[in-house]
Amino acid sequence: MTDLLTTEEYKAIAAGLNLPNAAFIDGAFRPAASGKTFTSVNPATGEVLAEISACGQEDVDFAVSKAREAFEDGRWSKLHPAARKDVLIRLCTLMKRNARELAVMESLDSGKTIYDCETVDVPESIHCIKWHAELIDKIYDQVSPASDNHIAMVVREPVGVVGLVVPWNFPLLMMAWKIAPALAAGCSIVLKPAAETTLTALRVAELASEAGLPRGVLNVVTGSGAEVGEPIGRHMGIDMVSFTGSTVTGKRFLTYSAESNAKEVVLEMGGKNPAIVMDDAENLDRVAAHIVNGAFWNMGENCSASSRLIVHRQVKKALLERIAHHVKEWNVGDPLDPEIRVGALVSKAHYDKVCSYLEKAEKLILGGKTQKGAFVEPTVVEVTGNDSVLAREEIFGPVLSVIEVSGFDEAIAIANDTEYGLCASIYTANAKRAIRGARSLRAGTVTVNSFGEGDITTPFGGFKQSGFGGRDNSIHAHDQYTQLKTIWIDLSDNADEAVD
Repeated sequence: MTDLLTTEEYKAIAAGLNLPNAAFIDGAFRPAASGKTFTSVNPATGEVLAEISACGQEDVDFAVSKAREAFEDGRWSKLHPAARKDVLIRLCTLMKRNARELAVMESLDSGKTIYDCETVDVPESIHCIKWHAELIDKIYDQVSPASDNHIAMVVREPVGVVGLVVPWNFPLLMMAWKIAPALAAGCSIVLKPAAETTLTALRVAELASEAGLPRGVLNVVTGSGAEVGEPIGRHMGIDMVSFTGSTVTGKRFLTYSAESNAKEVVLEMGGKNPAIVMDDAENLDRVAAHIVNGAFWNMGENCSASSRLIVHRQVKKALLERIAHHVKEWNVGDPLDPEIRVGALVSKAHYDKVCSYLEKAEKLILGGKTQKGAFVEPTVVEVTGNDSVLAREEIFGPVLSVIEVSGFDEAIAIANDTEYGLCASIYTANAKRAIRGARSLRAGTVTVNSFGEGDITTPFGGFKQSGFGGRDNSIHAHDQYTQLKTIWIDLSDNADEAVD
């Protein structure tokens, strides 16, 4: 990524953007069959960005039929793995060539800071697609142990037509997390971006077509959850769904599957992630920097955000002082200003939800101020025990809840006392305690003395109501988009041996 520009230069780019406003189905932009549209708004300014196709059942049916046609005729699913790789590498090249456009588009649509879009979201999305592309012709099938009279092959085959439903907090990156392994596996896709953030999904679909992805392989159907998401979940022509979003919505896809064709469902849902800081943690200033980054990065609109600080009473005061120092670096303002670290929340509705939690705060330690529009400054509150709604419910905003504990076992118990299990972290200088804690914490990713999610090589997903059915990232991400087939070959010369 090149050096960041000035605010004025980013605004000039924004003014010159040709924003997509129609669904992308069978290799072309198309209006909704009903002719209806919905309004895409810049949450930082309230400015209308575009009127976008508000699709419905008829559009989903059309997209599924074209995806099925593409899958069955093999224009992608039966293409040589090296050829599929080449197409995805070309897509990465085009995305890199248009990286600044994508970054500005993402910032305008979501309220995310241009700094994060330029330095994280766009380059990581390109890296994800390239990583999975390079893996396409390097995954081998297996031959299982069998008698000399048989050969038993275990092969992976693409699952078919997949429905991908992605959230609004990382629109481009979550799209990449899903389309990269799905396309690598040979599947055809019907993608639903969040209604709040549709622009980059449409642009990437256009770039994919330019890169040589056959028509019908990647279809983007725009609209609401009720009009597009539910029809995808219930569609008899879709073989599996991978969903990232809230736990409440994710559960609905299980119902949709049960009431339709029992399609496979992979869920990556919410989190109320604990960060445990023990009394022997080293370098509290560094710990504080990790806590602040984990809690307030992306305005706290992050399912893996460290939203619960479980801190030993002996270091609580010193740690909170250092947290207050680091929070000063997280300034709030215009997302197109490259110096800004905290942009706008994704919508006025979500802003109101986050503010409603702030009204319930028992003890405000710092922050708590809001600005007209959809801006909330980084906020730290202290709660008593683990029963407060601020300790139990996913706020999905820049709010850190602090819980004081007296020992290791109490900290682990409180950390695990949640319906979620996505991520957790523990800060301690004791190696045995660190390993015991990592093993004891019921979460899909546990970091020691840092905040993070791993990288493209490590699987990402949760325990309990944070999700199940598969993992994003790593080679394991391919598993959810493939099915295992056993091919049993009989080499025997007579019937008796064949029966055996």
